[in-house]
Amino acid sequence: MSADFDEGLATPPVAPRRPKTITAHGDTRVDDWYWVHDREDPAVMELLEAENAYTRDATAHLEQLIDDLYETMLAMVQLTDASYPAPRGDWAYYERTIEGAEHSISCRRPAAAPLPLADRSVPDPHEVVILDENEMAEGFSYFAIGSTALSADQRLLAYTVDTSGSERMTLRVRDLEGGQDLADVIDNVYYGLAFAGNETLFYCRPDDAMRPYQIWRHQIGVGTGADELVWEEPDERYFLGVGRSKDGRYVMMCTGNHVTSEWRLIPADQPDAEPVVVEPRRQGIAYSVAHHRGELLVLSNDGAENFALWRTPVETPGRENWQLLLPHRSEVRVESVDVIDGYALVEERGHATTAIRLVRLDGDGGGDGDGDGGGGGATADGAAQLPGTIIEAPAAGVISLADNLDFAAREVRFETTTLVTPLTLHSYDIETGAVTTLHRQPAPGYDPERYHSEQRWATSADGTRVPVTLAWSKDRAPGPGPCLLYGYGSYEISIDPTFRVDRPIHPLLDRGLVYAIAHVRGGGELGRRWYLDGKLENKPHSFEDFVAVARWLVDEGWTSPTQLAAIGGSAGGLLMGASANLAPDLFAGIVAEVPFVDCLTTMLDITLPLTVTEQEEWGDPIASEEAYWLIKSYSPYDNVKNVRYPRFLVTGGVNDPRVGYFEPTKWVQRLRAAHPDNPTRVLLRMELSAGHGGPSGRYQGWRKRAFVLAFVLETVGALD
Repeated sequence: MSADFDEGLATPPVAPRRPKTITAHGDTRVDDWYWVHDREDPAVMELLEAENAYTRDATAHLEQLIDDLYETMLAMVQLTDASYPAPRGDWAYYERTIEGAEHSISCRRPAAAPLPLADRSVPDPHEVVILDENEMAEGFSYFAIGSTALSADQRLLAYTVDTSGSERMTLRVRDLEGGQDLADVIDNVYYGLAFAGNETLFYCRPDDAMRPYQIWRHQIGVGTGADELVWEEPDERYFLGVGRSKDGRYVMMCTGNHVTSEWRLIPADQPDAEPVVVEPRRQGIAYSVAHHRGELLVLSNDGAENFALWRTPVETPGRENWQLLLPHRSEVRVESVDVIDGYALVEERGHATTAIRLVRLDGDGGGDGDGDGGGGGATADGAAQLPGTIIEAPAAGVISLADNLDFAAREVRFETTTLVTPLTLHSYDIETGAVTTLHRQPAPGYDPERYHSEQRWATSADGTRVPVTLAWSKDRAPGPGPCLLYGYGSYEISIDPTFRVDRPIHPLLDRGLVYAIAHVRGGGELGRRWYLDGKLENKPHSFEDFVAVARWLVDEGWTSPTQLAAIGGSAGGLLMGASANLAPDLFAGIVAEVPFVDCLTTMLDITLPLTVTEQEEWGDPIASEEAYWLIKSYSPYDNVKNVRYPRFLVTGGVNDPRVGYFEPTKWVQRLRAAHPDNPTRVLLRMELSAGHGGPSGRYQGWRKRAFVLAFVLETVGALD
């Protein structure tokens, strides 16, 4: 089932280059493919083009299947559609798509106008187009909107545009009343924008390593030469970001990384004022803030590993003035806090599931429910006497806050979904408690009743129980069959079981595959401890967990090693590479998308984007010999074995600022060279005009997804 590709095809010829010797901590490594780092070398582009040509030829026999999968995806998408309008003051905002168009159209309509017809193909007479990305994308092979920000009166829209995938963007400002861009144009900006009132705009700039390290202040209508530097972060471990409080009272700036943060505030009506520090940074202490009626709600892990929620006066925001609102619990991670007038909207995660808590914010510090909602300085470790109302996720699914843009709203919008249930938008009336379904993601011809999803548990090498979410067709024959296993496991990012029309799984389920997500350590599915147990010195737990889940799928009779494929991207690509080295005979095939596989060499090079900041996640192999040897022990590129590997489909992007194109390119060469059987088992597909996220157009994205699924189906023997 996991046959080689056409052995009659010659793998791309690679021009000889001088190997690079890399020495650290008394250890010397020889990198035969380091020359690929030099994108100015014509031989590099020749190699990438040859790899793409080889991949096209090697998969030419799958073209009909790719076309069929692509058409199946299109058939399930409401190609001409619109999202449900999200109100913000006098306006309600939404996105619209048109059949045949690659990009979205951003729109708004008067919030008080009657809602549009359910038939999204009928034009909305109240619609005002804000940004038509299809028109803006003309002439570019890649186009994406980065950040947007509205002025207080909602007349001006600041937005950033990326036309290469490099994430170095251009900032423009549009007059929404006239529909034209102003003369304000600022190049070389990053994500993050905020208006203070209607005339002052804050934005971020990246340094040479793509770290957002400066926040600037710009006056609308004034040349950029007059822009003022507000904050420069010299510590290369930290990223800067900027936004605005929901009530518009403050510009909110943050510096932080994965474990430490610091926030500063500027009153929106005094945009030239010096920023006020909420709480000075302390190593290992992370916090975020939201403003509500002269108070700050502070979500922090200070003395609370799974985070707790405090309130503090905005005039005296320091730690000594924090009053406990929602205590720490050992089994529940408080993930985020939002506000509307009178309420805190809290997202929680515990026991591998999610919930939303609505906490009333009275002027005297009290909450609703059975608890008193405030006061007290000590943390608690139980659910008793907690303030607020809980709304829980569906079984084997997820619940999350939707766009609650209006500070004065009297309803809270949230979304629910599972792997097999389309995204559904609900409204919770905070006065009556009534829940109304507002909108369900359209999926023409899709019947969720044909599929089943549930959560199970596997056991890792050290005895830790690892959650697994499964989905399959109810028509699937019992016993071992084809399976695709997904994993990520880094940065405390939880891989929630959600239904996605841009990455559908039903074409696999309809062909008898089981789809599984391994919620390995390093993610956030079981709280902060789950993350800490899968980073730095504990990083090998992520790989052990993934292999354990794969073996569990085999042992429980879901699949067999000749029918099991795995997929992961970015840090999840590292997971793929390390897992393949641990258990090369366990998988028939592996898809590694923009994979972080040369992690030791990358972490030794501080000139590369993200390297210094990433030391908090992986360790610092420059300063720490222990970290060096640990990373070397699992680095996929440094641990390629002389074995017959599973089939590999590896992807990358030439303009990727997060995982350099050279990482997947070098890895493919070393995999092929490791064993006589490997050259015809490894494919590289490189996007030559895109970055980390791949192609920017939605049809291009579906076509690429169809290609990946075709590779998976052939690999696991599910072509019939």
